[in-house]
Amino acid sequence: MQVIKMNAVAKEKFESPLFTGPEVSRQVLLPDSQEFNVNIVNFGQGVRNKFHAHDSEQVLIVTAGKGYIATETEKKEITVGDVVLIPSGEKHWHGAAEDSEFSHIYLSRRGSELTQLED
Repeated sequence: MQVIKMNAVAKEKFESPLFTGPEVSRQVLLPDSQEFNVNIVNFGQGVRNKFHAHDSEQVLIVTAGKGYIATETEKKEITVGDVVLIPSGEKHWHGAAEDSEFSHIYLSRRGSELTQLED
């Protein structure tokens, strides 16, 4: 058994062309998990990722701030305590509202692939 204190896990800069701005960091919560990717992703105000899809389900658990989850046809505000299930293959983006920083726990199957669908 392993217990992780989220506030004790160091934030590391998370640079990727997937994001609309540089103010993104992550905290890798379970680096030794054989089955899951579990990270906290922290977005600066107004920063989001670009349209993308995963080849497995993705779960987001909002831990701080206010943000949005969007598909090609809808956009929903999400805040602390909200849990989002994104189906495999669904084109989507998520990130911070213009007036708020935003953080979520990101859970996916280890080894799953992400495909960026927008520049």
